[in-house]
Amino acid sequence: MNFQTIETRFNQLRHNKFFEFFVIAIILISALVIGVKTYDLPPWLIYVLPWLDVGVTAFFLIELSIRFIGEPQKKRFFREPWNVFDTLIVIVSLVPIEDSELALVGRLIRIFRVLRMVSMIPELRLLLNSLIRALPQLGYVVLLMFIIFYIYAAAGSSFFAPINEKLWGDISISMLTLFRVMTFEDWTDVMYETMEVHPLSWTYYLSFIFLTTFAFLNMVIGIVVNVMENEHAQEKELLDLEQGIPTITDLHTEIKELKALIMAQQLNTAQPLTSDKIETTLQAKS
Repeated sequence: MNFQTIETRFNQLRHNKFFEFFVIAIILISALVIGVKTYDLPPWLIYVLPWLDVGVTAFFLIELSIRFIGEPQKKRFFREPWNVFDTLIVIVSLVPIEDSELALVGRLIRIFRVLRMVSMIPELRLLLNSLIRALPQLGYVVLLMFIIFYIYAAAGSSFFAPINEKLWGDISISMLTLFRVMTFEDWTDVMYETMEVHPLSWTYYLSFIFLTTFAFLNMVIGIVVNVMENEHAQEKELLDLEQGIPTITDLHTEIKELKALIMAQQLNTAQPLTSDKIETTLQAKS
């Protein structure tokens, strides 16, 4: 059996649905092992869990090797960020650091193995990619929200500090209090306390809640949904390209070319084109 045959079989295996479900099951077992270790366990289970962890790590190494060998273009394998992430997790998991000073780091790396679930499920991968792509736009929303927080915190500290020093003593404490108000964590207690001194202070809280909780939250949701729609459109366009189906971009290009041909034909003949002439023009173009 030559290498090309092995590569073809591994490529078929890595795209096999049963194999993908089996890998997901192993990832879930890995997550359960991490969770079980947080409980008080009987001695026999304490002895078994390290061997189970070794088995999971060995399986991940084999699965990663299958995916790499089954990749027809090896250079493209490490251009995929999720493949790089999986490789780093597996390599670090192979380092025996349980009895060393880096034992805490080793356990932390094994916790991150649960994230391999994202790399295995396309829908989760698309969702996370959309969130990452939305970060630049969300950054401006966060900046604007910080400005609103700062303005309201400065005003709250100026007016309400004499009422409750613990909640409004300085601008940083005031921002924490406003975060409590934004998340509706007993915010009415804070409001009623200030209303005893400033009866119209309810306008301060309601306007802040309207700007942050309602307006900014909807802006964040709108940005994420818009990015997800763009990601879905790009995924569909790539799938159509692989299947040889004309995409929207191709159709727009063909329409522009057709308009240019019609205009050129009209300039040359100085006569309107009939449907027969248009069909003749398209045939000549093809």
